Amino acid sequence: MLFPSFATGSATVNGVEIAYVTGGRADGPPLLLLHGHPQTRAIWHRVAPALAKEFHIVAADLRGYGDSAKPAGKPDHYNYSKREMARDMVDLMRALGHERFLICAHDRGARVAHRLCLDHPAAVQKAVLLDIAPTLAMYEGTNMAFAQAYSHWFFLIQPHPLPERMIEADPEFFVRGVMGRGPKGLDIFAPEALAEYIRCARLPGTVHAICEDYRAAATIDLEHDRADRVAGRKLHVPLRVYWGAEGVIERCFNALALWRDYATEVEGEALPCGHYIPEEAPEALVARLFAFFR
Repeated sequence: MLFPSFATGSATVNGVEIAYVTGGRADGPPLLLLHGHPQTRAIWHRVAPALAKEFHIVAADLRGYGDSAKPAGKPDHYNYSKREMARDMVDLMRALGHERFLICAHDRGARVAHRLCLDHPAAVQKAVLLDIAPTLAMYEGTNMAFAQAYSHWFFLIQPHPLPERMIEADPEFFVRGVMGRGPKGLDIFAPEALAEYIRCARLPGTVHAICEDYRAAATIDLEHDRADRVAGRKLHVPLRVYWGAEGVIERCFNALALWRDYATEVEGEALPCGHYIPEEAPEALVARLFAFFR
């Protein structure tokens, strides 16, 4: 078991069922953990036990991922917008009794957390975002190196049903192909975690939901981000950003400089790993989370 001392649950919030595990100190500060693509809450299995010594952990599956609900996408992709996905998580934490909480999020989950901090700042004490630059900045800064490294961004946003049909022909091949592109291949993943990612990728509706997540990021999410920029809205939540020194963010973007355009209180650094920080550098991440969240 990936989370042997944690309880498994689900809650219907914002019109969708969200699956999660929870554990740790009942009286500890609540800490929400959000995963990325094409993963699930299982990405936290190497850090959650250590964090549970001081925090009350909630590790949730985003809508469309893992064991959470996978609604069909709407024509404008709004139901997979980061605004709706952020509302899922605020409502989940409220349903679990947490009006205000800490958050650490990776990849797609970090994009949800970015929107959550903007739309619901009173709910967030502090936030940590892992291995992303702001979505709008990444699209506006696209060049050949980024397009080649993140080719899945541009494949997954193609109109339904092209990417769905191609990926659903062999979801395991897709998961292994996307996650194995780093310098260390698939060796960084625990076999039981990789098996969980593959299991969930095979669930009906998962591939469509993943595509809708990315389609929303290239359409409605950019509209929201541009509206924020025009209005001068920035993150005012205390923020830390970490990225992999061996990853695409390090090669293609000045992550800290970009985040300083979007947030008023942010620090960060590259960690000695690739994209999958919670699984590649769990000790380094845990040390920084304790230092910042304390």
